[in-house]
Amino acid sequence: MKHWKYGLLPAGFALCWIALGATTPVDPASYLDDIKFLASKDLKGRATGSPELEKAGAFIAGKFHDFGLKPADGKSYYQAFQVTTNARLGKTNRFHFSEAGKTTVLHFPEDFVPFNFSSTGKLTGPVVFVGYGITAPEYGYDDYAGVDAKGKVVLMLRHEPQEFDEHSVFAGKNYTQHAQFSSKVSNAKNHGAVGVILINDRAHHRTEPDQLESFGRTEGPAEAGVPCVQVKVEKVAAWFADSGKNLDDIVAGIDKTLAPASFAFADSIRVDANLDVERAVKTVHNIVGYLPGQTDEYVVIGAHYDHLGLGEQFSLAPDLAGTIHPGADDNASGTAGVIELARWFSKQPKQKRGILFMTFAGEELGLLGSTFYAEHPDLPLEKCVAMINMDMIGRVRNEKLYIGGAGTGTTFRSLLDREAAKSGLHLDYSDTAGYGSSDHTSFTVKQVPVLFFFSGLHGDYHKPSDTWDKIDAPDAVKVLALVADVVDDLREETGRPRFVRVAPPENVTGGLSGAASSGGYGPYFGSIPDFTEGINGVKFSDVSPGSPAATAGLKAADIMVEFDGKPMQNLYDFTYALRAKAPGDVVKVKVIRDGKPMEVMVTLTRRR
Repeated sequence: MKHWKYGLLPAGFALCWIALGATTPVDPASYLDDIKFLASKDLKGRATGSPELEKAGAFIAGKFHDFGLKPADGKSYYQAFQVTTNARLGKTNRFHFSEAGKTTVLHFPEDFVPFNFSSTGKLTGPVVFVGYGITAPEYGYDDYAGVDAKGKVVLMLRHEPQEFDEHSVFAGKNYTQHAQFSSKVSNAKNHGAVGVILINDRAHHRTEPDQLESFGRTEGPAEAGVPCVQVKVEKVAAWFADSGKNLDDIVAGIDKTLAPASFAFADSIRVDANLDVERAVKTVHNIVGYLPGQTDEYVVIGAHYDHLGLGEQFSLAPDLAGTIHPGADDNASGTAGVIELARWFSKQPKQKRGILFMTFAGEELGLLGSTFYAEHPDLPLEKCVAMINMDMIGRVRNEKLYIGGAGTGTTFRSLLDREAAKSGLHLDYSDTAGYGSSDHTSFTVKQVPVLFFFSGLHGDYHKPSDTWDKIDAPDAVKVLALVADVVDDLREETGRPRFVRVAPPENVTGGLSGAASSGGYGPYFGSIPDFTEGINGVKFSDVSPGSPAATAGLKAADIMVEFDGKPMQNLYDFTYALRAKAPGDVVKVKVIRDGKPMEVMVTLTRRR
């Protein structure tokens, strides 16, 4: 399940008590065997672009072949598409600087390391110190006040002022969103900086080593748009002395007054660096098998089969990044469900409608596989009656199952209520539009009714401890029995559910609705991002009905390139820029529509 959204369980679910019932169509032992293979050490966490993910894909395609499923395109079970894999260090990283005519060479990686989201290229020019690199109008704090960073390289401190002060307007040692590396970089770009150098705030961390972040473990955009690098404090300490400054005194002053202490370094100090961050483009595959029906209509049963590999920047156990993240629940559990339901349905008599069984790659990188399929479907999407998505169904607790998207199809609630009594599960319904953290979103924006089956988050999510032995196979097959019953009904109904477009909840995090925060705080914009790669800007996969964006005339497929006069290169830039605004603000937004620029004024509202 995609890491950047936790808005999975909206408050106010209706709770239904379900009686025990029904024989399951799936053997728990066979289901668990699939998970054991997919979450095995040999598959090394199934990272998108890895040989191990391709091995998992071959396993699934082999099952589809054995069950007698047909390739949906008539040729192959593999739908190929390209992804940009995680960044890796190139061979030409260097960092020189001149100081009063003397050139100093820093050593890589002991003295400096680029961030994995850094742009590749030269980092050159004069340097400006910008404190913590924070602009926080809500706290009356701005490190850029009184200093010109345009066209300059900015040097900034990690973390935030008053870091261990529990009375700080910031969050003390808990940090606010301003401490995020991506926020600091977006803010630097907003002020015209051409590059970012970050150093550790040693005044607050004297008992710790001056350690640089390991490359590949820092969350941020695929590419920030400017070169970004970390440097050891001792290597630039003389810059402060040459400018008549003392870094410890500067930090103490900021902590005391929360007044900016930014300044331009002496003209004699110039940076001359080259940052080399490679991003390989690889071909990966969705795995698609088709069980035809008597008509050309069909139901999709899908799940993503990729996970985090060795964790890297997406691990929620950062100290264990670099170790295998097996992804047993996320999402070997859903993938195994697709396999075993394919086994079951392939043995049943032909029904009115067919079933398209799909496992997607690239979900953890941003719903890439399902987005690609929705844009390049093997079968016409208008013939798709419903999309059933299973993501993390292996750890049902207290017999509770969450079902999202129940409001997206006119017949879904009555259908689920009718089949629920046999499941032995308590169902929590979400009547949202089916937007969320997983692959059903890619179908929702194409106006396909969706149902999302999910057993809930847990402490092993996105950690190496998400292992097969914690899967509750007997309860998982109860989920699969319910899915099978729902699919049977959808295949045989005389009519079909009509798509209902319901606005997504405004408190979903991770930028889904242009969120500034979880909960009911902050300005609301109302766009839903499209994660298609290779776009310079923020593409909208949809715009929520009645939202500020919709009221201003923005539409799906628009690409936002400016917000409030600031260039938008990625979703992180937008999230940062939106967070700086307030409900009631009127903001100029520039988008590209059908290749042509267009400007609108958007009046932000308060999030509910």
